[in-house]
Amino acid sequence: METLYLDDANSAVVILDQSLLPGEVNYIPLTTLAQVWDAIKELRVRGAPAIGVTAAMGLYIHMKGYALGEPDKEAFLTEMARACAYLNTSRPTAVNLAWALTAMEEAVQGVESGAVSCFVEVLRATAEQIKADDIANNRLIGKHGAALLKPGMGILTHCNAGALATAGYGTALAPVYYAHEQGMKLRVYADETRPVLQGARLTAFELQAAGVDTTLICDNMAATVMANGWVDAVFVGCDRVAANGDTANKIGTHGVAILAKRFGIPFYVCAPFSTIDKATPTGADITIEERDPQEVTHLWYASPVAPQGVKVFNPSFDVTPSELIEAFVTERGLLKPPF
Repeated sequence: METLYLDDANSAVVILDQSLLPGEVNYIPLTTLAQVWDAIKELRVRGAPAIGVTAAMGLYIHMKGYALGEPDKEAFLTEMARACAYLNTSRPTAVNLAWALTAMEEAVQGVESGAVSCFVEVLRATAEQIKADDIANNRLIGKHGAALLKPGMGILTHCNAGALATAGYGTALAPVYYAHEQGMKLRVYADETRPVLQGARLTAFELQAAGVDTTLICDNMAATVMANGWVDAVFVGCDRVAANGDTANKIGTHGVAILAKRFGIPFYVCAPFSTIDKATPTGADITIEERDPQEVTHLWYASPVAPQGVKVFNPSFDVTPSELIEAFVTERGLLKPPF
């Protein structure tokens, strides 16, 4: 199923509402900048690549509508800068968001004509190209990652970095899908991934739909599964890679990497080059979002499971140090230490 697409005729970005999965498959149109911001913030659309594509398409829809007021070039570019700054505040950890919006701004700056209609057309083409490039790059990640696999291997993954996290095909799950298409039988262990269960709700959902042998485990079962000898490799995605190779991914990834090192299991991070942020020196410089405490105490439960008023620490991500990473699997091939 498609994660998102541009409905130009109705001036909307249409997304699969991932907050409702797996119980309900529902597509919703986003027609305003505020709706795009809310959808990204509330995880209706999530995954660094998918966020970037959604923001790019949402920016185009907004500027297309703004152009109907026949602004001059200066006013158009001023409004576009404001819109980009606003969208960038929705999810600060995911570098693909800023990367995609920067690509949109740079595309307009390269237009020689001063006609606002030309700017709008370039924005549309650029947004569509960002989506097409994401899908193509993900397939290349899949091809390079699948070369690391052999029939019968067990793969552990954390959070969701599959087709639902991208414009299509996925990053961490791309090698699994590519190998599956070649007839290779693999076993995947999917961490449920607290606090919003994206492994249980999304990864297990899409792997099962694709016909991949999938076992769902709680986050605190990873050590047992590894100790049993069931895991031959770990594949995860990421939201930002610092210049030294430190990597921000869904909370709990650091712990999985430590366990993999303890059991001698290679730990791979699958990501396009757009996720590498050379302007961020180390993982200590990555902004880590904190989310609503009720995601831990209330969400998914008929009644609260924690005492009222208890303090809650609910970061969205943690940072895995580069020394725990065997290699990055990118669209250009493997990146191995030193990073």
